[in-house]
Amino acid sequence: MEKNKPNTSNTAAHLKQVLGLPTGILLVAGIMIGSGVFKKIVPMSQTLNNETYILAAWIIAGVITMFGAFTYAGLATMTTQTGGVYEYLRLIYGDFIAFLFGWTIFTIVGSGAVAALSFVFAQSVNTLIPLPDPLYAFKDINISGSVFPFADSGIKILAVITIMLLTWINYRGINKAGVLNNIVTTAKILGILLLIVAGLLYAGHPVANTVAKPPVPPGNGTALLSGLFGAMLSALWAYDGWANITFVTGEIKNPKRNIPLAIIGGVGIAMTLYVMLNYTYMKVLPVSQLALLGNNKIAAAEIAGILMGKTGSVIIAVLIMVCTFGALNGCIISYPRVYFRMAQENVFFKKAANVHQSFRTPHIALFYSAVWSIILVCSGTFDQITNLVIFASYAFFALATWGLVRMKMKGVIKSKVIGYPVIPIIIILFCIALVINTAITQTQASVIGLLLILSGAPFYVYFKKGYNNKRPAV
Repeated sequence: MEKNKPNTSNTAAHLKQVLGLPTGILLVAGIMIGSGVFKKIVPMSQTLNNETYILAAWIIAGVITMFGAFTYAGLATMTTQTGGVYEYLRLIYGDFIAFLFGWTIFTIVGSGAVAALSFVFAQSVNTLIPLPDPLYAFKDINISGSVFPFADSGIKILAVITIMLLTWINYRGINKAGVLNNIVTTAKILGILLLIVAGLLYAGHPVANTVAKPPVPPGNGTALLSGLFGAMLSALWAYDGWANITFVTGEIKNPKRNIPLAIIGGVGIAMTLYVMLNYTYMKVLPVSQLALLGNNKIAAAEIAGILMGKTGSVIIAVLIMVCTFGALNGCIISYPRVYFRMAQENVFFKKAANVHQSFRTPHIALFYSAVWSIILVCSGTFDQITNLVIFASYAFFALATWGLVRMKMKGVIKSKVIGYPVIPIIIILFCIALVINTAITQTQASVIGLLLILSGAPFYVYFKKGYNNKRPAV
């Protein structure tokens, strides 16, 4: 037996650097622009009920996201390995902290995002073409009164089929997945621009709602600050995914140059579209009216209905389908690369480190990702899980940013980092404030999120112990 044999059965295969900068930019923008920008204006209006504050929340969240791009640009100079943020944390803090990040991606962030996006895509299809509900008779069967696996069976079946289809496309090669991403992302950018132009040209006067009273603005001081943070949580959910490009570092051409440029370019596109689109919403419909729509309403559909009638509502349904489909494809491209890198470091299921000899894709990691995401779709628990995403993401964001400071102080990162040290300090303080505010205002979700992160500890011991027991003596 060869002592130095890699822990993958495909020893001759490896990932190929085939994605260029334009695809990288569109991948960042494509993952970010999902369904959030079409719906988040409603809860933000309910929280703030002030146009200036709402636009400020989108701009501040965008600036923080851009600051993150500058930070990860510095961290990206440390390695060209696939895995991105996971790999940065591993090099800075060691295997355990990096594993907890990867475990969080697998259990909450990545798989939860894939499940949620596939479900929203299927819901969008259902609004245009009513889907059959073959398991309707079993809809009330539940587990512990909270999991209803057979409810909305038609939507869930389509969501599962969509995950399987995109996983198969990704299995066949990242080039194919990249081309699909470019086509879909370009289409949704054009669709959003169409809605913005139509809104800016709108000169009508919507009828005021006299039935219900809009919420009162949060006032000043602590209440305003808390409301602003709450609104930024909604905005940050819409911005989330910008760092996913780092996960595919091993398949990006000239990654030390192109990863930072892709993040900055993609975030810039998304931020511009988000601010303009939300301004358009509030030009067509006052904030007080938007706040009354209710959380089950899609604000963009209401706006499009005012602008273009029934045709507008159909256009928005199609646009949301395209956006969620594209974001889903981007997530399926990126998240399994984290599990692939974890398996290479022997802190995940070993077969996830395999690379397909013909297609040069981490096909087993793609399979594991699809299976867990499908389980979340069927359970219907992904909504609760996605509420934990921002809390978990920004806790690790603070760790990664502090890691940049450490590596600069040690001289490991020698290249210039934009805004250093001011921007990293701002990011760390912002992340701490966001996590504390979330813990106070959403205590239960925060505790569950923390417990899910820490649930990785026994699995870390299992993976490490299992590997060491089987490792041949040297």
